[in-house]
Amino acid sequence: MTDQIHEGGCGCGALRYRVEGEPIFVNNCHCNQCQHQTGSTSVVNAFYEGDRIEVLAGSFTEHEVKAGSGGPHVICRCAQCGTAVLSYYPRLGRLGAGLRVGTLDDPSWVRPDAVIFTSEKMPWVALPEGIPAFEKTYAFADVLPPERIARMMALAERRQAGEG
Repeated sequence: MTDQIHEGGCGCGALRYRVEGEPIFVNNCHCNQCQHQTGSTSVVNAFYEGDRIEVLAGSFTEHEVKAGSGGPHVICRCAQCGTAVLSYYPRLGRLGAGLRVGTLDDPSWVRPDAVIFTSEKMPWVALPEGIPAFEKTYAFADVLPPERIARMMALAERRQAGEG
């Protein structure tokens, strides 16, 4: 874990958060669900342990939709303006959160580990060079370094033990 601190917030400024360290992984997802849920061509999510994200001001409303697995995907939005800031997914529950990279004050340091669901991308979207791209999803071990895989596995084990 690094001691880097990053801050961000919603579109209206009412909600502010801080996140510590580097993400476990970052995906740029082009699936149809992400397109519908964001109203855009894709979403870039940085996945962190949930306890690394601290709300500094404002509050969330929670909106449940179905994840690709069919389980509950909870989108947390600013209670004032509705900006989607983070999500909780069925696999990790509340132990891990997908933080919308575009809500960071300075998102320029974030680089996706993978571009996923390219089979569903809009036909005019160009994929970035040098970032692995997958028609659907991928095996984390094929892309991530061992220390980040260990962080993910620790969360998965906690989830299997009934947490989150």
